[in-house]
Amino acid sequence: MLQQFFIICSGADINILKNASSSEKNKYAGIGATVFFTALMAFIASGYALYTVFDNLFTAIFFGLIWGLLIFNLDRFIVSTIKKRDSFLDEFLQALPRLILALIIAIVISKPLEMKIFEKEINQVLLEEKNAMTLENQEQIALQFSPKETELKQNIEDLKSEIDTKEAEVNALYDTYISEAEGTAGTKKLGKGPVYKEKRDKHDAALAQLQQLKTDNKAKIAAIETQLEQLQNNYQTQVNNTQPIIDGFDGLMARVNALNKLPWLPSFFIFLLFLAIETAPIFAKLISPKSEYDFKLEDQETAVKTLVQQRVEERKLALQTDFKINDKVYTDLSEEDELYQFKRKKARELMQLQADAFYKSQQKLL
Repeated sequence: MLQQFFIICSGADINILKNASSSEKNKYAGIGATVFFTALMAFIASGYALYTVFDNLFTAIFFGLIWGLLIFNLDRFIVSTIKKRDSFLDEFLQALPRLILALIIAIVISKPLEMKIFEKEINQVLLEEKNAMTLENQEQIALQFSPKETELKQNIEDLKSEIDTKEAEVNALYDTYISEAEGTAGTKKLGKGPVYKEKRDKHDAALAQLQQLKTDNKAKIAAIETQLEQLQNNYQTQVNNTQPIIDGFDGLMARVNALNKLPWLPSFFIFLLFLAIETAPIFAKLISPKSEYDFKLEDQETAVKTLVQQRVEERKLALQTDFKINDKVYTDLSEEDELYQFKRKKARELMQLQADAFYKSQQKLL
């Protein structure tokens, strides 16, 4: 039963192999097994690749099954259409397009399985790329907010600087009236005279202005800090909104690109393995000698070809014979006097009718 199934997979004629030797059956069963397991690997590979795209198990299995059946049909067609010839060069030229197709199929099958085999290494490459993208994304978003943030921080520094300047002025006035009271500066008279009072009033007025300035600037600084906090919140919100895009950078193309950044030699050997599996049935038919199955198949095909050619030639001869008979028949008829008299009579009647019609048309004109 299993051998029969693999023979069907090989695309060989079951009726011819039914009476063939065991070795011939085993040969085509082996070819069919290769075709079947190649399609199975194609199903697994495409299922994994589609799972990375759709992230849904049932969708991946469904489309993976369709892809596996497609590869199975292509491989079966490739193997079944290779016929043994009397010249190896003719056989190779016949198989060359199929070898190219097998090469393409091997690449398509091997790439998703390479991604699964080197999944951990690919994840590491993707993690590094995601980290780099995260930092780059944060820098790009920061560029949108940094001018405004710098401006607000500069405004706070200006307000604080204004307070510091006013404090320095108040402290200078304080030192002035204290020195006047001590007699170390100004009038250099010890005691609290009119000059002292004047300087003290000036200091007190400046101190009141300083207190008011601190109150006003404190409110302004609080408002600016609120703007800065809102700016930081907007920055963080934009970072949080864009981060899922970076976290989702895990699709099929991203994994293929990550695989290409790994050392090429392991991937190349895996590709060679699948190429060998895919082309094995083709090379098996190319290098194997002409066997019992090939002779029987050739006998059937040439029998049909000969029968068709015979029927075509028979139709050509029948047509030529029919032409000759018709020529002879019409030649004989042309020599019969009875047929001549009959056609002469009919021609006369036709000419009389034409003359009558012409006469009537002329009468209407007159």
